Amino acid sequence: MTTIWNQDRTAASTEQPVLAFAIHCGHDLRADVAQHMALSEADRLREEDPFTDEWTAVAPTRVTGVMSRFQIDLNRPREQAVYRTPDDAWGLTVWNSELPEAVASRSLREYDAFYRGVHDLFAEMQDRFGRFVVLDLHSYNHRRAGPKAEAADPAENPQVNLGTGSLDRSRWGAVADRLVTDLGKAPFPDGQLDVRENVKFRGGHFSRWAHATFPESACVLAIEFKKFFMDEWTGTPDRRMIRGIHTALASTVPGLIEELHRMTP
Repeated sequence: MTTIWNQDRTAASTEQPVLAFAIHCGHDLRADVAQHMALSEADRLREEDPFTDEWTAVAPTRVTGVMSRFQIDLNRPREQAVYRTPDDAWGLTVWNSELPEAVASRSLREYDAFYRGVHDLFAEMQDRFGRFVVLDLHSYNHRRAGPKAEAADPAENPQVNLGTGSLDRSRWGAVADRLVTDLGKAPFPDGQLDVRENVKFRGGHFSRWAHATFPESACVLAIEFKKFFMDEWTGTPDRRMIRGIHTALASTVPGLIEELHRMTP
C-alpha cells in the first residue's frame, strides 16, 4: 500500500503532550490516480496546503501528508474523501473520465489505514499523558477571483482562523483561548497576527473524529492560515512570513502545555 503520511518523533515526544499535523500538505499522486487526473499541477497546488508541513516542527510528534488531497482527502468523512464531482472540489473538474471504482477503493483503503494509525498514536498519547493537544494545521485561499483581483474582505477572512466547532469548550475552552491569546500577541513581521475563532472555518472531519473517539484526552485545534504567506496562484512562498508563522506557533506550545497541567484530573 502507498504511504500517504509520514510520522516523525523527537526525543521530546516522550515528555511533551503536543502533536502537529499537516495532512493537506502532500502533492504526490499514485500512477493509477494520475492517469485519470484532469487538473494541472498548478491547479492542484492551489487547493493544497503547501509549506504547512514546515510548521509541524514546533511539536515533537509530527504527522505530514504525502499524497495530494485530490487522491484522498483525510479531512473529510470517508464517504466524501474521494472527490467525485465538481461540487466536491470547489467547482473543479478533477477527472478526465469517470474514476474507476478500483482506483477509488484503493484510495479508501489508504484512508482507513491512516485513521487506524492515528488511532494507535492517540491511544499511546492518552496512555502516556492522559491529555494531549493536536495542532491541526491548514491554509486557505483568499484570492479566488483571480491573481490580479482584490483579496477577500479581511473582516471575514482572518490571517488565522481557529476552528473549534467540535471542541467541548466546557472541557477544553481554556486551551483554545490560550492559543488565540498567545498566537495573537506573538512577535510577527509587520505587526501582530489577526487570530479569530470560527470566522471562516469550524474544523473538519479529522478534528470531529478525534473529539468523538478520544473525548476525554484529545484537544484538536484546527488552525487555518490565510495564504498571505505565499502567492496562491503561482505557489511562490514568502519565506519571511513562513518563518514568522513558525516562530509564532512555536511560542504557543509552552502555554498549551501549561493549560493542560492546570486542568483537574
